[in-house]
Amino acid sequence: MPNIINIDSLDEAQALIGANDAHITYLEEEFDVKIHTLGNEITVSGDDEENVELAEDVLLHLLKIIQRGMSISLRDVQSAAMMAKNDTIEYLQDLYNEEIAKDVKGKSIKAKTTGQRQYVDSIRKHDLTFGIGPAGTGKTFLAVVIACQMLRENQVKRIVLTRPAVEAGENLGFLPGDLKEKVDPYLRPLYDGLHAVLGVETTDRLIERGVIEVAPLAYMRGRTLNEAFVILDEAQNTTEMQMKMFLTRLGFGSKMIVTGDETQIDLPGSTKSGLVESVKRLENIKGIAIKRMDETDVVRHPLVSKIILAYEKDTQL
Repeated sequence: MPNIINIDSLDEAQALIGANDAHITYLEEEFDVKIHTLGNEITVSGDDEENVELAEDVLLHLLKIIQRGMSISLRDVQSAAMMAKNDTIEYLQDLYNEEIAKDVKGKSIKAKTTGQRQYVDSIRKHDLTFGIGPAGTGKTFLAVVIACQMLRENQVKRIVLTRPAVEAGENLGFLPGDLKEKVDPYLRPLYDGLHAVLGVETTDRLIERGVIEVAPLAYMRGRTLNEAFVILDEAQNTTEMQMKMFLTRLGFGSKMIVTGDETQIDLPGSTKSGLVESVKRLENIKGIAIKRMDETDVVRHPLVSKIILAYEKDTQL
């Protein structure tokens, strides 16, 4: 017997189904089930009863979100499906309860997965947080969002964004242009986050005033960063000495976020990653949070998490 979901409102049913049935089409493929709609009634059927239950559970939890007056996108459906597979679907509602910040268009920015929510909580509760995980988990973007929000609320006086320019060997002199022009290609993901929250004009104005500083890691040497929100991106490409140098820049009233992906180390030869080594040394120190995210926290195209898994399996062979 198929599982049947009855929905009170036709508008709610349409929101759950998605434009051109996009939401249920995704769930059919993801759980290998059949989903049929007739008016306000949705039926879920399939050969694997567990998958039928999971798909129904996703639909019911998403329906609760819609009934709270919120809209859902295919990305929300993807996140819910991933959480159902990992037996964390009961936490889905929590992801929509707390707004991290608003973007430049006034739209709420919220955590999309349980891992992201835990990461955000870690940043808020600790002065030093490591965010480790593959591309698409939001580790850099969320850190930038929180930095912008704290700046708006005067909890910090400035934002400092940095990353190692490994491709240029930290020696940028031979590249054409001034420092900003040389560094910008390496820092583009950080700019993307700033532009999403503050807008291009506000970001440029704050950079001109020195409220936001974007610089290569080499320029952090010899400084103490007080009352600042400091983000080190692509930290897997730091050396041990660079990481030690950076971490010891932490000043009073500051937050420091270190993000990276231990599977994407581009350092030459046998050079050890500063990220890997620092996590080993610091993981048991009180006051330091190390939050790991994985393919279940990827909020890009659903194929991205599958690609990540495929490469991880190949690495383990």
